Amino acid sequence: MSDILEFNEIYQEVKGTWNDGRLRFSKQTVVFKNSKTGKVDSIGVSELTQAQWRRVCLGHGIKLCTTTGHIYKYDGFKDTDLDKISEYFKANYKVELMEKDMCVKGWNWGTAKFNGPLLSFEVNDSPAFEIPLSSVSQCATGKNEVTVEFHQNDDTEVSLMEVRFYVPPSTGDEGSDPVEAFAQNVLSKADVIQATGDAVCIFRELQCLTPRGRYDIRIYPTFLHLHGKTFDYKIPYTTVLRLFLLPHKDQRQMFFVISLDPPIKQGQTRYHFLILLFSKEEEVSLTLNMNEEEVERRFEGKLNKNMSGSLYEMVSRVMKALVNRKITVPGNFQGHSGAQCITCSYKATSGLLYPLERGFIYVHKPPVHLRFEEIACVNFARGTTTTRSFDFEIETKQGNQYTFSSIEREEYGKLFDFVNAKKLSIKNRGFKEGMKGNDNMYSDSDDDQHDAYLERMKEEGKIREEANDSDDSEGESDESFNPGEEDDDIAEEYDSKASASESSADGGDSDEDRKKKPAKKAKFVKERKPRKKEKKAKDINAPKRPMSAYMLWLNSSRDRIKSENPGISVTEISKKAGEMWKQISKDKKEEWEGKAEEAKKDYERAMREYKESGGAGGSSNSSKKERKKKGGKNEEKKKKKSGGGKEKEKERATGNDSFKSREFISSEESSSESERGKGRKRKGSDDEEEAVSTPPSSEESGSD
Repeated sequence: MSDILEFNEIYQEVKGTWNDGRLRFSKQTVVFKNSKTGKVDSIGVSELTQAQWRRVCLGHGIKLCTTTGHIYKYDGFKDTDLDKISEYFKANYKVELMEKDMCVKGWNWGTAKFNGPLLSFEVNDSPAFEIPLSSVSQCATGKNEVTVEFHQNDDTEVSLMEVRFYVPPSTGDEGSDPVEAFAQNVLSKADVIQATGDAVCIFRELQCLTPRGRYDIRIYPTFLHLHGKTFDYKIPYTTVLRLFLLPHKDQRQMFFVISLDPPIKQGQTRYHFLILLFSKEEEVSLTLNMNEEEVERRFEGKLNKNMSGSLYEMVSRVMKALVNRKITVPGNFQGHSGAQCITCSYKATSGLLYPLERGFIYVHKPPVHLRFEEIACVNFARGTTTTRSFDFEIETKQGNQYTFSSIEREEYGKLFDFVNAKKLSIKNRGFKEGMKGNDNMYSDSDDDQHDAYLERMKEEGKIREEANDSDDSEGESDESFNPGEEDDDIAEEYDSKASASESSADGGDSDEDRKKKPAKKAKFVKERKPRKKEKKAKDINAPKRPMSAYMLWLNSSRDRIKSENPGISVTEISKKAGEMWKQISKDKKEEWEGKAEEAKKDYERAMREYKESGGAGGSSNSSKKERKKKGGKNEEKKKKKSGGGKEKEKERATGNDSFKSREFISSEESSSESERGKGRKRKGSDDEEEAVSTPPSSEESGSD
């Protein structure tokens, strides 16, 4: 058998909630580590007095009792684990693992037994439920009744507030009251904080950041009492999880942080951290309210009766001795300025981030402590507001994300080296290693950096310009408007009927202008993209398509739906009809599908007869004319480009490359042009329109 037994996904019961973690049995200790908080509970083997195996809600569980009076409950074991754990206990521990059955009768009367720190309610010598008296916050008595109140746990969804016990009157000795005896047994082991006796020492007017204010701290043997002007807090030492002593960035102040689980409460506010701020220069002389022999016996040399030194040193030394916890200080990390912390912002509040040996802690508002073992990955991101800073993002295994922003870019190298040395997973490792060591990694200028989005926008802009050049004739004519240009479309359109004298005079003017004006750059003809295929026009004379089975049924059932649902809207009719169609039987649907099939055959027969009679050709010609009437300005633009192709060739042959402005066009030409734009029918206009509608390539091939 191995020396260690380890179990994952084991749950520890703490004040009504189940905390998951890992349980390990070794020859010296039993250790449970909380997965959420990282808190470690260690039980020495020599302290074990009793071990029970029980059937519980999460499967099977173990209850361990110790000589100090503590009881530990661990659930989540499998049935097959019993033999393995029992053999291990026999071989390594002096305690035998016994099986104990719970009473499940559901009776609410029985016998209350006080077994040390545990109140057991038994029915027929079998425990029905058990109450750890350390969870009791108050005990009140009445006539034949005892009310037990409990500490509340914020981690539980449902909390047990109180339990009431009916205690029957005693028939024996009249001098003893059974109700008072019951209450005294509960209070003797209950976790009720009472400030009895004198405090060990008192620190006056300490500055506290959370909860904010100045408090007198009274140190008692079992708890810490914060006394302020408005609020008082009593903190048992058993709730202290960790202690931190952190130097401020200005090197003149110190933070003393106390991590609490469960937190202290003020209304709906929970304080998981108690943060004190001290000045390094402040000195204090402290005298403990105990004699020297008691100090030596209780603290074993950790404290003296008379001590003096810096205030933060005295507070941390006393807390360490009473709580019996180590004090965590920053490790070897040093930032760009030489400090052991980094200035940053968290949730729009500026603070300090301390990289520790086993985690990160941020102070102070709100305080955050993240252990390395609960961190899934980290990420270095560019600052959102300025390029002279960056963000440090931490993602935990539970899916929570913490973003520390506005970190100076000079801190990047040190922080990256620290994270890399701790072997944390870096989400953008490759990108950041390439930037490492470069002082200008967050330079203000973006000229040297490749912007993929900008390049893509430029490419799309070029494609858009090419499409506009090929499609937009007006933009083309404005750009190339020059009387001296040989290929100018506007000049050729209006020069088709120009006289020789006018064209020669215009040609003279154009020659003079050509001499005065500088020569234009050569024009590159861009390859035109194929135009989108025009949508086929609907033939209005063709037979109508047949309806589907659903539409035939809907038309016959529409009136019935309206009558059954008065005031129903059109959309609601469709929705209702869809639901009714789904519920129609298969035979009924086949009947309507048969009708739809007959309608389809009739349509195919009518379409065949329509095509044989030549109806499709005539309708296509009429649809062409209708489209040209609807075209409007778009058709005129096409005419300007494609019309007058033959006139172009004639003028080129005669050498007429002059330009004739619009005011020299005769009234007949303008009237004919306007009539053609309005779409009026004239003799021979059909032939001209067909020539316009055909592509220029086909027209030129026909003329050749």
